[in-house]
Amino acid sequence: MMEITHFFGGGVYVKETRFKAGEYGEKHIHDYDHLSTLVSGKAGIQVDEEVQILEGPAVMVVQKGKFHQVMAITDVVWHCIHATDCTDADHIDNVLTRRA
Repeated sequence: MMEITHFFGGGVYVKETRFKAGEYGEKHIHDYDHLSTLVSGKAGIQVDEEVQILEGPAVMVVQKGKFHQVMAITDVVWHCIHATDCTDADHIDNVLTRRA
């Protein structure tokens, strides 16, 4: 099962997700560009209808208005990086994302 850890500091939020091989995140969208890093492992990242295979370490920009989803090919550590003043781990996803 995915493990999620939240990091907050200086108006920046990092959501660390640890996926086991075969797991995938929920498809979602943001109203702004943001950075994501594949810290380790191999994953597919689907952005709208296009799938790109990445091997960590790798950094990418996820553009605003694009539905995206991470699919772990191997065990993966993935960071999503957002500029926000929200520091409530229970509500951060509702503040930053819209679901597919």
